[in-house]
Amino acid sequence: MRDPLSVLTEAFTSFLFGKVETTRLPVRTSTGQAQAVYLPTAAPGLGDSGVIIGREVYSGKGYIYDPFQLYGQQLPAPHWLVLGESGNGKSALEKTYVLRQLRFRDRQVVVLDAQGEDGAGEWNLIAQELGITPIRLDAMAALDHGIRLNPLDPAITTTGQLALLRTIIEVAMGHGLDERSGFALKVAHAYVNATSSDRQPVLMDIVEQLRHPEPESAEAMNVDLDDVRAWGLDVALVLDRLVDGDLRGMFDGPTTVGIDLDAPLIVFDLSHIDRNSIAMPILMAIVGVWLEHTWIRPDRKKRIFLVEEAWHIINSPFVAQLFQRLLKFGRRLGLSFVAVVHHLSDVVDGAAAREAAAILKMASTRTIYAQKADEARATGRVLGLPRWAVEIIPTLTPGIAVWDVNGNVQVVKHLVTEAERPLVFTDRAMTENSEASDAADAAEARRAGLLPPDPHEPHEDMRAAEWEAEQRAALLERQREFDESSESTVA
Repeated sequence: MRDPLSVLTEAFTSFLFGKVETTRLPVRTSTGQAQAVYLPTAAPGLGDSGVIIGREVYSGKGYIYDPFQLYGQQLPAPHWLVLGESGNGKSALEKTYVLRQLRFRDRQVVVLDAQGEDGAGEWNLIAQELGITPIRLDAMAALDHGIRLNPLDPAITTTGQLALLRTIIEVAMGHGLDERSGFALKVAHAYVNATSSDRQPVLMDIVEQLRHPEPESAEAMNVDLDDVRAWGLDVALVLDRLVDGDLRGMFDGPTTVGIDLDAPLIVFDLSHIDRNSIAMPILMAIVGVWLEHTWIRPDRKKRIFLVEEAWHIINSPFVAQLFQRLLKFGRRLGLSFVAVVHHLSDVVDGAAAREAAAILKMASTRTIYAQKADEARATGRVLGLPRWAVEIIPTLTPGIAVWDVNGNVQVVKHLVTEAERPLVFTDRAMTENSEASDAADAAEARRAGLLPPDPHEPHEDMRAAEWEAEQRAALLERQREFDESSESTVA
């Protein structure tokens, strides 16, 4: 009910002046100005329990991630895929993540280090900082009492040994074993295990048994002994490469005593192995199975298995199947698999596209650093990223990445502390060369009089003072000439 006095006043005003309606002129503004009208919003974070990664770019909030804390709530699987071109911060992210995870008592990490620098693996500095000796797999060093891993180690189950032997052979041959070759390998392995009671069986035992099979193995299948020998010939030739070929010394003897599988960090240094040779996937297969049977145990520890240059795994069908099984076991035993790949096309367009798709599906966390526009679009299609994320990937600067944690997509800037920086810096060779070049250029400039003499050099402190005096005098002379030219112009 309106006030009667207000109604009377409004009627009298309208009678004298007429009905007057006020109008507001439209306001023209920019989007940047108008957005200040609305309250700022940001995507929700992942919680406050776990490892600090950095901060979310748009909101400035701290970004915390831990697959073990998120598993079962926001993550269906604890596995993680890291993508991006070189020089954008993948290595720094991996190393700081591991260093921060190791602050928890129940964490343990294994790294397959396929990158090299200064004759050592990329993770060598971190291992030294933690007082750990990397397990350096090097065929030349192995011949001189270096590190050996025995595929027939008694710590691996009999079934695991046979599966590992088959994988090694299939990777080297590039195709699966047929039934006859598989039978020859099986009977040779069974005989070696049954007769090597006083020592560890080794690969040479398998090779010798394939070359000279026992009559019992032929009688069991009612075939000729020469047939069994012929079936196992190709298998023997492949294994002979590990015994007497370019990989000899690393796998043809008992496992080296003293490898500490209870250390918080275990680094397998593969930097001395040619990354483009068949040796790399064979090494990955051997290390993967060896770890599966000797390292992953139901002891309630949370384990992280980080693989550099992971396309060597995912691009081989047989090794990919092996690691796919490892990932499935890991979900029950507390294993987080971290795969580092430069380009997704290296994987999805490779020989193991089906296996790669299965592994990618199990990686619920994806971190994508800067890529070229066409590669970003392909990555977005495969991973199902939103359009806005695909569009900004080519514009990302080093240290900033798109994080997709089971559909929670955010842009995160990775932060490195001053204590971590010397350990994660991986461009020493480039920097040292640049420093040497800069030093040479500086020396040349000093000789030409463009730079002052180095006062730290003997007998150069006086010359440096003289040079500074000469420069001041020259500066005053140029200033005087400028003033005179300015006065003549005005006149």
